[in-house]
Amino acid sequence: QVRLVESGGGSAQAGGSLRLTCRASGGSDDSYCMGWYRKGPGKESERVASVESDGTAHHVDAVKGRFTIAEGDAKNTVSLQMKNLTVEDTAMYYCAIAPCGRWPRDVSLGQGTQVTVSS
Repeated sequence: QVRLVESGGGSAQAGGSLRLTCRASGGSDDSYCMGWYRKGPGKESERVASVESDGTAHHVDAVKGRFTIAEGDAKNTVSLQMKNLTVEDTAMYYCAIAPCGRWPRDVSLGQGTQVTVSS
């Protein structure tokens, strides 16, 4: 059973920056893909960014050029650097992980960390 621990998040002014980090433990020797989902008030959940086991990163159009996902130095860690935040980025952000062969259909999500952006 994979366990995800998220940190970071909080409040920021529009135009500001925040950084989220996530560490996974308890996994097998599979190659894992990791990413971040978010769910804003009154919005559907969306996958914000993901990174493959070889480091290839993907970002949803809404955050391209502002958010950067990156693997951490330790295995199965990932960060999300968020810059030039807007109020539309206000959401609960969830770290996600799955063996790459089953990404994204079998993702496990963390407990979530709140990001609130004010104008």
